[in-house]
Amino acid sequence: MELHVLNHPLVEHKLTVLRDKNTPSSTFRELVSELVMLEAYEATRDLSVVATPIETPVAPMTGKKLAEPRPIIVPVLRAGLGMLDGMTRLLPTAEVGFLGMKRDEDHPTQQITYANRLPDDLTGRQCFLIDPMLATGGTLVAATHYLAERGAKDVTAINIIAAPEGIKYVEEHIDPSIDFKVVVCAVDEKLNDKCYIVPGLGDAGDRLYGVID
Repeated sequence: MELHVLNHPLVEHKLTVLRDKNTPSSTFRELVSELVMLEAYEATRDLSVVATPIETPVAPMTGKKLAEPRPIIVPVLRAGLGMLDGMTRLLPTAEVGFLGMKRDEDHPTQQITYANRLPDDLTGRQCFLIDPMLATGGTLVAATHYLAERGAKDVTAINIIAAPEGIKYVEEHIDPSIDFKVVVCAVDEKLNDKCYIVPGLGDAGDRLYGVID
């Protein structure tokens, strides 16, 4: 597993505003989109390309275009949807799938899958899993293996904040045959007894979309 933590003053500034409990949902959503675009630049560094001959107004040349099959972006519902706009702005030709998973509150590292809108065959596809928080790591491992069961061998996870416990769990449980990378804006201090990241930013889904009773 390869872990990349962004180290940039713009990321630190935007993340500080994002964490602030007084930041309204409208600003929170915009900041998530902006942070994801900054992360996506690093996360897409190894996208496959093919040589493509073109003509500029001045002369012919050989450039590069993204290779087929197209990469696929997979937000983990519901909070991952808040990251989708930032990803598709940078990667507009990507296909988008959806995966609904939620933590089993009685067993925090186990997940319940409740929705799936993905191609049956992901062989040869570069996959980008997006979910704001890497807390226990259970969701990320389950989602990655879910893609691998459909043939995916190249998976990059994009999270805004991670906990050390979650990173450790992923390192210990991810299938080593998968070419797997994690890109985050920050690694925080720890998880609390409710498995929330500390200092974190609260419940990302609630802050994006409001609380659902």
